[in-house]
Amino acid sequence: MAFATELTAVVVDDHPAVRAGVVHWLSCGTPPVSVVAEGEDVRAAWIGEGAQADVVILDLHLNSTTPAMGDLRRLTEAGRRVVVYSMRADDETVLQCLELGALSYLTKAEGAEHLLEAVRTAAADRSYTPPSLAGAMAGDRSERRPALSARETEVLIEWFQSESKDFVAHRLGISPNTVNSHLERIRVKYAQMGREAPTKAALVARAIQDGLIGVSDL
Repeated sequence: MAFATELTAVVVDDHPAVRAGVVHWLSCGTPPVSVVAEGEDVRAAWIGEGAQADVVILDLHLNSTTPAMGDLRRLTEAGRRVVVYSMRADDETVLQCLELGALSYLTKAEGAEHLLEAVRTAAADRSYTPPSLAGAMAGDRSERRPALSARETEVLIEWFQSESKDFVAHRLGISPNTVNSHLERIRVKYAQMGREAPTKAALVARAIQDGLIGVSDL
């Protein structure tokens, strides 16, 4: 994946050693990612250079035993691209973060390669599926599946495998407005089942849970 300008990130984690490790990994990547701000509090993502960073790398536990779901929600609602980087590996937490708008979820057991790829794809407004995320999505056994039409399913799968809705429209011979309409109806159907999917990453999770696609199809 090629970028015209250097990617930037802000690292929010309450462990200095973790922040230092992430900064080193990103700076040594190809291409490198510049960490323009870091801190033990989410304020690092809202002030100074951190407020303009392309990607927010967010730990869920910031000097607290309570996951920072409220901070995650506020960031994503403000249009920030968030990669959650956490010690927690339980499926419920992974899926909740995706539902709140995180573009990817990685555990700290995963190394530099996965973190770099997650940051690069998040900067392009796309989700990344590391091993921990794939396991969580595949492990969900929800029976609350919405009734999607054949066309809705086709549009959904094409969108997962494409970088733009315009490309989906071209592939299927329909207009971009029709693509948007199908995706909006799909989101409404999921919401009606109590399984909201406001972002592309969340829809990917739902589709894998419901057997529409496999992780290898992404």
